[in-house]
Amino acid sequence: MKTKGAVVPVLIIVLGVTWLLNVLQLLPAVDWIWTIGLAAVGILTLVVGGINRLTVVVGPFLMVGSVCSVLRQLGSLSVDREVPVLITFLGIFMLIAQILGLSLPEFLKPEDTPEKK
Repeated sequence: MKTKGAVVPVLIIVLGVTWLLNVLQLLPAVDWIWTIGLAAVGILTLVVGGINRLTVVVGPFLMVGSVCSVLRQLGSLSVDREVPVLITFLGIFMLIAQILGLSLPEFLKPEDTPEKK
């Protein structure tokens, strides 16, 4: 079984189950579509984009944003604390990408231009 091929169906199943549990009022009143959407895009960024300097920052950042969204909607995290937490995590992920020496994705690498003669 290919891992990349299973990611989207699994995320759709999680979305459907979470939506159903929300409609049945078995989950707290949270905007689950937004929250799971953030996490799903974060996961897909890593799975589809592979591991590089961009995806190691963007993917986990979106997942942390998803967790912060749930905490804010449940009243456990205020916006005045959420934003500094997100900024801190953004810096941490950027530092990790730098320390690991990850390369840029191909589409962000500068093109080789022929030298002028």
